[in-house]
Amino acid sequence: MYDYAAGKQDWVAAGLPSEGTEASKPRAGTVACTDVPTAALDEALEDVRERVRAAGWDACVVVNSERVVFGLLRAEQLAAEGSGPMERFMRPGPSTFRPNVPIEEMAEYMIEHDLASCPITTNDGRLVGLLRREDAAKAALELHEREHHHDD
Repeated sequence: MYDYAAGKQDWVAAGLPSEGTEASKPRAGTVACTDVPTAALDEALEDVRERVRAAGWDACVVVNSERVVFGLLRAEQLAAEGSGPMERFMRPGPSTFRPNVPIEEMAEYMIEHDLASCPITTNDGRLVGLLRREDAAKAALELHEREHHHDD
């Protein structure tokens, strides 16, 4: 038997569906790309680089077999000279965000800290997707325009 007594915040933070007026607002988890390329710690950079580029991405999330995030490869790491395992090239312990973070907050944070992308994870660190700054900014702008449309 599984006895789980956590509240609504944990439910929403896990990316599970919610109701109410806030439910229709875009969140990090709903805007994040779930088809982001992933790699294992022991995979070779050259193999991963090829796969990531073929998929049309300039980023890759390094995860374990349970999809727990260990690191991130951005464009500069993917372009690095040399070969070897992901562990040598990745940026370890990237800042991750929960799926329930409001998209306006994410867009503001990513622009302020000049982040091209951020991994979105569940409370236990499992990858939900990768949020790209341009997607966050676009969703935040659309939300702002929708909420302030009656002012015109």
